[in-house]
Amino acid sequence: MHLAYSSNAYLQFPIEEAIARIAALGYGALELLADVPHAWPAGLLDERKQAIRDCLDRHGLEISNVNGFMMNAVADPRQPYWHPSWIEPDPHYRAIRREHTRRALALAKDLGGPSIQTEPGGPLGAGQSWRAAAKVFYDELMPCVELAERLEVLLLIEPEPGLMIETFEQYLEFVGQIDSPWVGLNFDVGHAFCMGQDPQEWVAPMAAHTKHYHIEDIAADRRHAHLIPGRGAVDLPATLAEIAKTGYDGWLTVELYPYIDSPDDAGREARQFLQKLDAPS
Repeated sequence: MHLAYSSNAYLQFPIEEAIARIAALGYGALELLADVPHAWPAGLLDERKQAIRDCLDRHGLEISNVNGFMMNAVADPRQPYWHPSWIEPDPHYRAIRREHTRRALALAKDLGGPSIQTEPGGPLGAGQSWRAAAKVFYDELMPCVELAERLEVLLLIEPEPGLMIETFEQYLEFVGQIDSPWVGLNFDVGHAFCMGQDPQEWVAPMAAHTKHYHIEDIAADRRHAHLIPGRGAVDLPATLAEIAKTGYDGWLTVELYPYIDSPDDAGREARQFLQKLDAPS
């Protein structure tokens, strides 16, 4: 099992300190937040990129994925990282999401990250149908798909409760119109559970699409609130067993952004729990 830890748990620390702390916990990689305060692409000078490379090398960490989903830097008052979405009514505002995604792809290429993930459309507006939103999303996404192909960086869509693509069926319907090997699925185990799609039952059906996993736990009420693995109701032993059966050999990134006040403790507990599940019986 290859475990990574998302730097979005370390919003109170600069990226160099987040890297050092994640390495000290024993993780082999980190998911790099392409947002403030870590690596907001629009304001990242070449010198800062080199500093991140040097810090990763110094601590022996790889990049599991670049998180291009969160956009706290824009500080939209409706929700700090869902907006601007791919399906905003104002084309100029949604273009900020498109250009951010293009910059995140370039950042992943520069730093050696294999993939980025993005939001699955955005929240539907008042009176906006799913199909109308999907067309806007497609039109905005395709320039990013073309760039992903040129850069050879995977562009991953992450279904999320409350956004346009919430379920695996919706994901399949949307990506069915995109013919590119550089578009795939960021399979978030907790998000699936929130939508009543127990992840252990969906790992195999989605294996051909899945290029990266997010791991966290969710309470039995299936409310979308990330918990440390082992503290919720997701059947993580069964889920990890199913992932192993598929032959997946990539990173499983622990995503615990609600734990910004104790990211080390949360990451340590998560890694210890997950390692026990991977131990030979």
